[in-house]
Amino acid sequence: MENMYILLASASSIFIAQIIWIFRKRRREVQSHPNEWTLFSPLGLFGSSILPKIKYISPGVNWPFINKHDIFARSGADYCFSTYAVPSPRNNLLLGDAAMIKEVVNSRTVFPKPVELYVFLSFFGKNIVVSEGEEWKIYRKIAAPAFSERNNKLVWDETSRILHELFEEVWGEKEVVTVNHFLDITLPLALSAISSAGFGKRMTWDENEALPLGHIMTFKQSLHIACTQFISKALLPSWAMGLTSKLRNTRNGFNELRSYMKEIISERQSTGAIRANDLLSNLLAATDEDSRLSEDELIGNTYMFLLAGHETTAHTLAFAFALLALYPEEQDKVHQQINSLLTEGASLSYEDMPKFTYSMAVLYETLRMFPAVIYIPKVAAEDTVLRSTTENGDPISLSVPKGTSIALLTPALHYNPRYWEDPHNFKPERFLKDWPRDAFLPFSGGPRACIGRKFAEVESIAAITAFISQYKVTIKEEPQFAHETFKQKKERVLKTFNALTLTPVRIPLVFTRRS
Repeated sequence: MENMYILLASASSIFIAQIIWIFRKRRREVQSHPNEWTLFSPLGLFGSSILPKIKYISPGVNWPFINKHDIFARSGADYCFSTYAVPSPRNNLLLGDAAMIKEVVNSRTVFPKPVELYVFLSFFGKNIVVSEGEEWKIYRKIAAPAFSERNNKLVWDETSRILHELFEEVWGEKEVVTVNHFLDITLPLALSAISSAGFGKRMTWDENEALPLGHIMTFKQSLHIACTQFISKALLPSWAMGLTSKLRNTRNGFNELRSYMKEIISERQSTGAIRANDLLSNLLAATDEDSRLSEDELIGNTYMFLLAGHETTAHTLAFAFALLALYPEEQDKVHQQINSLLTEGASLSYEDMPKFTYSMAVLYETLRMFPAVIYIPKVAAEDTVLRSTTENGDPISLSVPKGTSIALLTPALHYNPRYWEDPHNFKPERFLKDWPRDAFLPFSGGPRACIGRKFAEVESIAAITAFISQYKVTIKEEPQFAHETFKQKKERVLKTFNALTLTPVRIPLVFTRRS
């Protein structure tokens, strides 16, 4: 037994020594460049460490958003290497430089997406998010026409209809409506919009929906589960999904959604009713004999559009209305522009959307300050060089070895004072004049930029227009916060955590009907 302990101790010592040797080697590889090092990898599953902030151990939870541009301000350059020892010693290249980021996102073959990080999102079938190379090109070619102008108009019309129902049937004659957390409004709004514009399945705010024959939950219930409980489904083995009642309900929700989607596909194909403007119909119409998607691929891609378009838009709208409530002078500017475009008794249509320049400016400023995705992973497929310039115009040439993991830090780019004046303050006006487009990355960039960008923009502008035209938005006054300063209120209301995307903790708002 004693010999066994000695053997284990020796093996452990050799292993630790090997880790230390490789770690020191990795640090030497980047010693001429700005370098931060921690024991554990700073980049977890969704873009940040799961450990608290401990010097030299972990940078902390949600660190890309909390630190913003500070990590580069410390290093004196807009790039930095991050060296860590666990799970295996390696270097990450962190980027907050617009020119370097532009080169990375536009060179898809040199800097591909590390799809192995996203494979857990393929449980419904292969899709555009978890593919690369030729497979990705096929999915992109088929999916791009689905996001058409006809679909954009449908998004606007359905978002307007859903909010009209909220105002008339749920809020009714109330002059003042208090919402404890605005995400309780924006999540079902986004879910309803993506259901209508994605599947052609209309939802209402009524929870008493009839249960269809052959199903154990409604389409709305299954869709909600699939959008909110996907982490359990993605990370747990199938046998574990039966361990608790909550997990069993999650399993049933995903099974039900797959069943509903198969029924919709079968109905559209059998009746030839592939002429609607929703995404699924457009996907079906875009396939041909040479590029036909399997049923699993249709379901997998539609689900990815559903997941990506649901949470991100809901969170962005929640942050946007929090900012408008905190900055009433900006809200007044939005309202004045909407009023100037409204004639008596007229409703605003999709064709009017380009006129809402201030609403779009508010949306873009929200996305700049609260990007849904706080880091975008890439990998160097070959030895290459990234080039940029310093603030003084001096050239920078950075050698990037093959296999280097690269993290495009969206908050660092969006709060970089080199590109954005006074970046920590809410100033929508900056988007009404020339602005640094290469330093704006909420929808990623290059060939792999978000295919649903216009979908999200249309839904968001329709929502901002509908709410602000009818209601004044303020922060809910609560006794326990009676003596806080504006800065403290702002920090409280805009507090975040990072799950799949950047998420507001709690945004309490009051909606007062305009006269």
